[in-house]
Amino acid sequence: MKSSKNSRREFLKKSAVLALAGAALRMPGSDLIAEGLQSSSSTFTLPPLPYAAEALEPFIDTQTMQIHHGKHHKAYVDNLNKALADSKTPAGSIESLMSNMSKHSMAIRNNGGGHYNHTLFWKLMTPAGGGEPTGKVAEAINGAFGSFTAFKEKFAAASMSRFGSGWSWLVINNGKLEIGSTPNQDNPLMDLSDFKGKPLLALDVWEHAYYLKYQNKRAEYVNAFWNVVNWGEVARLMG
Repeated sequence: MKSSKNSRREFLKKSAVLALAGAALRMPGSDLIAEGLQSSSSTFTLPPLPYAAEALEPFIDTQTMQIHHGKHHKAYVDNLNKALADSKTPAGSIESLMSNMSKHSMAIRNNGGGHYNHTLFWKLMTPAGGGEPTGKVAEAINGAFGSFTAFKEKFAAASMSRFGSGWSWLVINNGKLEIGSTPNQDNPLMDLSDFKGKPLLALDVWEHAYYLKYQNKRAEYVNAFWNVVNWGEVARLMG
């Protein structure tokens, strides 16, 4: 009888521990920690790709994905953590860094922007993507730009007109969809950005994002992007 009671006590203890662990995983911000956007302790982390490196072939090639994520994005994370440590700046959330970027160093600006932008970018692509959006995304795009074709043309124009390195964006700003671009690793969440809004769609137009496959043909890369866009994620971000 005694061993039976002990066994039951141990079972209840383990169940309680598992329940607490599950609750911790569901705590607000825990998903952001997993994605590397909310710092755990004092550092940010490189989130894994949400699919295999080869999954976006033939539109985004495997080697580009491996280098882009494993080398470029990792460097932004490592350099961001170093810049924060050097300036004794608490890490916090990446969004709080963006909204107060005018108070931070260029190293935090470049590498913090690089970390946020790329973390978003990976999720905005999917092997099962492409085609035209449906539902509220389609309605919003048609309402703002007239048609999906007109939207693509304007987004492509923003991508092509960005001189040098940067990003093109679809954002929602005061309830209105807008298209624009930012230089280098800036983004529309930064308080010092000329183009502001909540990002819904982003395209990296740095040459390292496409040069191995498309060389200097940025237009072909922009056109290929429409085959992998994750419209489900765009809808989630739209809320």
